Amino acid sequence: MGAIDSTTRSVVAFLATAVFFGGTFVAAKAGLEYMPPLLFVAIRFDIAAILLLGYVVLALPREQWLPESRADLAGIAAAGLLTVGLANAMIFMGQQYVTSAVASVIFSLSPILTPVFAAVLLSDERLAPVEAVGMVVALVGVAVVMELNPAGLLASAGIGHLVLLVGAVAVALGGVLIRRVDSTMPSTVRIAWGLPLGAALCHLLAGLRGEQLSAIQWTPGALIALGYVAVFSGVLAYVVYFGLIDDIGATRANLAFYLVPVVAAIGGWAVLGEAITATTAAGFLVVFAGFAIINYEQLASGLAARLGTGTDDPRPSEPSKLRGHAWNDQD
Repeated sequence: MGAIDSTTRSVVAFLATAVFFGGTFVAAKAGLEYMPPLLFVAIRFDIAAILLLGYVVLALPREQWLPESRADLAGIAAAGLLTVGLANAMIFMGQQYVTSAVASVIFSLSPILTPVFAAVLLSDERLAPVEAVGMVVALVGVAVVMELNPAGLLASAGIGHLVLLVGAVAVALGGVLIRRVDSTMPSTVRIAWGLPLGAALCHLLAGLRGEQLSAIQWTPGALIALGYVAVFSGVLAYVVYFGLIDDIGATRANLAFYLVPVVAAIGGWAVLGEAITATTAAGFLVVFAGFAIINYEQLASGLAARLGTGTDDPRPSEPSKLRGHAWNDQD
């Protein structure tokens, strides 16, 4: 009975992770009708920081609350400035120009970029030939979604694509830097402290861009969108996601992020009336193929364990944990 309960809990957490994070793209697109993008994301993190820090204080032992080393502080900085602040600023900026589905597909490149940064910045990570092939395949998929051509890059949609790509790079780089500094701080605590740092960065960028609080229209739609990105994808998603990693390991937990574009596409169609084009769907399938190539060994060993032909430990070995693991401090 316990095993059944554990499996059911993992399945529910897996689906909740995909839905919570996938809904971010839909809510962001909806909220941009009422709020300037950078102020939108900054206020989102103001609220999320208060809630997640409150959760940390109530749920975790006191000795885990505060950073204790330079590595902890560096990890917080990487999470707050890159995987929280810059990445989400780019999501909200980029979604002024593209649909929820397109934005989520481009952003799904972030876990695939991780091994590239890891090969450069981590001594124990090298980009194997099969991973290089997977990376190329994934880039082709993103190029399909972006419909790359010189003229298109100068159009508003092309600019939105490039902004979102910068966000994906920020997530991947932030995840690798967190690994590089080797902080012992729990992930949930790190992101809780990173949220106010990310909020401060977004407030600064909003000020530099000239965004004004007076431009916000405090309508019911705006409050619903803000509430979703602050509470569901800003707090609950992290709590569920990190618990899922503890249960089934990082590699398999991160498969949830390849359901995110599906959730975003369906949500954008149902809530916002956005069309799901054949090009976007095809590009997503190619990106997913790239992810599968990169993570083939880990996925195969996990399947073998499930079938009783390999190890019973579902967690990836330490050198493989970073494969496809860039989302852990994002969104």
